Amino acid sequence: MLMRILRRYVGPHWPLLVGVVVFQIGQSIASLYLPSLNADIIDNGVAVGDTGYILRIGAIMLGITLVQVVCAVAAVYFGAKIAMRVGRDMRASIVSHVGDFSEREVSRFGAASLITRSTNDVQQVQMLVLMTCTLLVSAPILSIGGVIMALREDVQLSWILVVAIPVLLVAVGLIISRMVPQFQKMQARIDTVNRVLREQLTGIRVVRAFVREDEEVGRFADANAAVTETAVFAGRLFALMFPTVLLILNVSSVAVLWFGAYRIQDGGMEVGALTAFLSYLIQILMAVMMATFIGVLAPRASVSAGRIGEVLGTDTSVVPPVEPITEFRSHGEVELRSATFSYPGAEQPVLHEVSFSAHRGQTTAIVGSTGAGKTTLVNLIPRLFDVTGGAVLVDGVDVRELDPDLLHSRMGIVPQRPYLFSGTVASNLRFGDPDATDEQLWEALEIAQGRDFVEAMPGGLDAPIAQGGTNVSGGQRQRLAIARALVKRPEIYLFDDSFSALDTATDARLRAALARSVGDATIIVVAQRVATVLSADRIIVLDHGRVVGSGTHEELLESSAEYAEIVASQLAVEEAA
Repeated sequence: MLMRILRRYVGPHWPLLVGVVVFQIGQSIASLYLPSLNADIIDNGVAVGDTGYILRIGAIMLGITLVQVVCAVAAVYFGAKIAMRVGRDMRASIVSHVGDFSEREVSRFGAASLITRSTNDVQQVQMLVLMTCTLLVSAPILSIGGVIMALREDVQLSWILVVAIPVLLVAVGLIISRMVPQFQKMQARIDTVNRVLREQLTGIRVVRAFVREDEEVGRFADANAAVTETAVFAGRLFALMFPTVLLILNVSSVAVLWFGAYRIQDGGMEVGALTAFLSYLIQILMAVMMATFIGVLAPRASVSAGRIGEVLGTDTSVVPPVEPITEFRSHGEVELRSATFSYPGAEQPVLHEVSFSAHRGQTTAIVGSTGAGKTTLVNLIPRLFDVTGGAVLVDGVDVRELDPDLLHSRMGIVPQRPYLFSGTVASNLRFGDPDATDEQLWEALEIAQGRDFVEAMPGGLDAPIAQGGTNVSGGQRQRLAIARALVKRPEIYLFDDSFSALDTATDARLRAALARSVGDATIIVVAQRVATVLSADRIIVLDHGRVVGSGTHEELLESSAEYAEIVASQLAVEEAA
């Protein structure tokens, strides 16, 4: 998976990659020639006292060093550009792909995990790309080239290389093999930390209301300790790597000096050659160490790439049509024909062959007990889920055949839990229509019974809204969400229990205002309160996912025992209050 991710995101930047390779080769070749020139200065300049030779070769070494510095800086520059662009492209791909997910896929991964995958996991792959561009090209050149150059200096000492390099590779390989499972655990535990923290911050009011601060602090401490434990263990293995490399490097250097001294004493080797051989040995082992450093990053990046690939490889259950219908005459007619929906692995469908029609200029209400499938039914109309049986039609066209953007443009949705984005009142309302004027925003707020409290807020339409709308009450949040849908002026309105936080008087005024201003649209309302649906043109009664009643309020009181029971239970509660 790691290689597939790298091919997909590094490949488009091949011109920069070519630049990295060229400059890395230049840097490596320069590094290989310097020890040889240094040996020449010692043997042919210092040993014989030839100052001119020393200055001439020294000038050449200085020029090569400058080339080496320029190539190193250029390689890092181009490598950093590739890494940053790869990170940018991966994040964009993840967010774009997740944007096509249905609620089923989002629930499967979880918001916390998706955030981790688009941030921390991308960062791990990005770091590997950066270090690979910086080190991977030069490491094999220095290793292979260093061996060749060392053999040119003295063949008899090459047995030290034959021993040192395999020992280094085996030692580092054993350490890396222990680190891989730790990195797998770490990414999963980072998900847990993000999930717990997100829950606690989002539900801070509930935590305080139930005096659960100590328990929640303890829950986060457990998740945090688990991450720390894994990170410490991986860190210890990582810390063990460098002393191991340095130990092998130092022992090898001592061996070169020890046995090289005998070679010099016997006259088979000169001092400069010994110095060059030692330099090449250090270069070779350092190159191996650089390669192993990439080997340290690769396991964690591989785990992260797998998690990214899992997201990118997950297809949405709401599949766009191959040849979508992009134009059709819209009247706002909605029809469900034997619509059935089951969650994967569920024993029973949530909805069983639900059939009804909602017409333009009418209000269709959906009522039922908790768990009857009301929200699921409403989510089928804009294709937040796809039916597993039957069909959902808008103006006689199956929603699965419509272009998703066209379908959504015809609908104004107010979800059961309305969400407001960080910004201002105006920026949230203009989600419905970016070009809406202030007058249109105030008109929508007036219909939604939200004008009074917005005018009272400092700044009015420019009043700040916190993420999730946490700085306004539940009822205000619902009215702003309703106003956002009204600004859009769609043909179909879907209100999923959107009046639950409103008092009875505000609810009545809002419904009356809706009837006056959008009476020509198709309105589908999910409600718990019977008072909200009394004036509906048609009421659909759901019970365990089945339609058990359909008609007006008066008709259902006579024909539907389930509806009569709902009405009676609410009246009993009101009388008791």
